[in-house]
Amino acid sequence: MTDKQGRAAVTSLVTAGSVLVGSALLAAGCASTAPPARSPASHSPAARGTAATTAELTAIAARYMAIARPANRELDHVFDGFDDHIKAGDLAAARADLRAAVVTERRFDRQLIALSFSPRTEPFVRLLYRVNQARAALTSTTAGATSLQQLRGYAKPLDAANEPVEDAVRVIRGQLGLPPPDTS
Repeated sequence: MTDKQGRAAVTSLVTAGSVLVGSALLAAGCASTAPPARSPASHSPAARGTAATTAELTAIAARYMAIARPANRELDHVFDGFDDHIKAGDLAAARADLRAAVVTERRFDRQLIALSFSPRTEPFVRLLYRVNQARAALTSTTAGATSLQQLRGYAKPLDAANEPVEDAVRVIRGQLGLPPPDTS
């Protein structure tokens, strides 16, 4: 695959991820504006059992943050090193930073998908998993760059790949009652 084909594939992935996130956000917004059901059946114990209790929500939010915090710290560290290595012209170290980022992204995805979320949140978790996997694939492709110029050529696609990930994270955190992230 040529560099131009690689960027075109990345652009397609990012566009698809953005469309998926946008559609999911629109659906969530529409669903959240619907008036609550007022039927007597909605007050039954069985109906209440499907809604997450405050304790359950707090517990899943804590489990989510237990995997998100270390992943975010590691990615911040790795990408700070990446930026420093690019500025210093150290291709080998920059590529190593990207490979470390891929490991972190994929570990987070495995841990995320292993958690149990409410039916309302689960579609966004699956969406986050998919767009983060696409971002990890792009990061891995970028790590294969054979020159600093080629590596720098991936800067915009890498930044663009963050957008659908960050959008999905914002929705998930909102549904878990967590504040929006500073960074994803």
